[in-house]
This record gives sequence, structure tokens and C-alpha cells, in this order.
Amino acid sequence: MIAPRRLLPSIASLRALEALDRLGSASAAAGELSLTQSAVSRQLQALERQLGAALIMRDGKSLTLTPAARDYAAEVREALNRIAQAAVRLQVNPPGGTLNLAILPAFGMRWLMPRLPDFAKRNPDVTINMATRLERFNFYAEPFDAALHFGEGDWPDTDRLLLKTERVLPVCAPSLVQGRALGDPAAVLDLPLLHIQTRPQAWRDWLGQAGVQAKDALPGTMYDQFATITQAALHGLGMALMPDYLVEQDLAAGRLIAPLGPAIEARGAYHLVWPRSRNRHAALEKFRAWLADQAEPEDRIPR
Repeated sequence: MIAPRRLLPSIASLRALEALDRLGSASAAAGELSLTQSAVSRQLQALERQLGAALIMRDGKSLTLTPAARDYAAEVREALNRIAQAAVRLQVNPPGGTLNLAILPAFGMRWLMPRLPDFAKRNPDVTINMATRLERFNFYAEPFDAALHFGEGDWPDTDRLLLKTERVLPVCAPSLVQGRALGDPAAVLDLPLLHIQTRPQAWRDWLGQAGVQAKDALPGTMYDQFATITQAALHGLGMALMPDYLVEQDLAAGRLIAPLGPAIEARGAYHLVWPRSRNRHAALEKFRAWLADQAEPEDRIPR
């Protein structure tokens, strides 16, 4: 249901409010909007009448926003940006639609990219635009229709499709452990550890699954991407806890070794996540249906 008319002010009055908040003066707002100062003032007065709330503090010719109006203006700015982005997408929309997708760099490169030619062959009229995002973001503040996300599926107001669970194992350069026996998982506590920023508890979780309770903080160096932590491990800077699919080639070539056994399932998984408001987005529906055939079954128990 669409909100009542009294809660849907005109775009002109909302632009006047947003410009005054961002630029700090009625004269600057008037200049940007190609209006007179009195016209800006009238737009703001009309907005106050419609909302039934005081938005402006007046001191002579000076206009400033009330604290509540500044909060309102911040939300209006996001809404105006989304309207503008929607207009741009409509203008350049190809016949099959456009999907704006946020991806994780390592997972996007190693898991999604090799599969995308099949999607393009089946859906040649759909355009996919991609940008990397390492951290969580607000779908209402970013121009994305969906995201490849790692976690436990806890984004609010979204739906998700499980793509792949994550299995991890400790790896290092052979030179790091040369002449040292590592039969006990607790032995990693005597080595320099490499941590990934997006999974700060990964080492503690792995040790816990191995029956090792680490009482103190786990020292080591922090990296923001798997590409850089892999290079650090290859150059002997420490032991890294890595997803198995990212290091299989280095392990096969002997550039890395896994001295502490096979990979184990980690907490969290890769999902396609999308806001519920985009459920009927045509390009997303096609992408989601195709990905469902690429996804890993939830039940990994061998039969």
C-alpha cells in the first residue's frame, strides 16, 4: 500500500530541504536549484505545513534546520539518490534488464567467474554490472540488486540462496615448518598466524574444533583480502587458515603445504542475498534461477 498523500511531499520541496542541509545556507541552496531564496523559503514552508512539523529555525534571513529536520534530510538524500539511480537504470536498461551485483573479490573471481559464461549463453539479453564489497552494506544506500555475501544469513529484510559452504585448512610455505613436527594442532600457537579481516574468529573457531582452547588473544598480522594473505603465506610470513578451493592449485604444486590434516567445515557460508523489495526484479529472477542449479546442496552428508 502506498503511503498517504500527506506523507509524500513534492520532489521540489524535498530537494530544497536536502540542499539547505548539505550546503548550509538558503542562498547556496537557491543557487544550486536555480531558484530565488524566497522560492526556497516557500518550498520549505509548504513542506512544514504538509508534514505538520517545524523544520526550519529562522534568524532574520538566515535559515537552518532543526535537529530532527537534519535527520529527516539525511534519509531524504538517500531516497533522492535511489530515485536518480532508478531513473538512470531505466534509461540505459537493455531488453533483458540489468543486474547490479556486489561480489566478494576472491569468491567472485574463483567461483562465480568460471560459471558466468554459461549464464551469458543462456541469457544474452541480461547485463550484469559487478563491484566488489568486502564489508556489509545497506541495500537502501547502495545501488545493488543483490550481493554475493559470506556469513550466516543474518541481513535484515532480505532473502537468500545458499551457494557454497566453506571448508578451511591451515597452510604455509614449506620453509616455515622445515624440520619441525606439527602433529598436534596446538603447535600452530607457536607459529606466526595470518588473520583475514572478514573472519576475525576463524583461527579460534578452528582451534576449538580441534579441541584446543586458546585462552589468550591470538597474535599475528591482519589482511583484508585472501589474495594478499595467500601471498604472505607463500613467502613464509606465517600460517594462514584458508578456504580449500582457494589454495588447491598452490597445494598441488607444492608451493604451500597443509601439515595439519584435511579441511574442516567453517562457520558461515556463501549466499546470494537480495532485498525482499527486489524479489520480482526480472534480471534477478533469471540470475537466481540459474544460480540455484550451480549451488551446493545444503546436505553435505555422504549417502
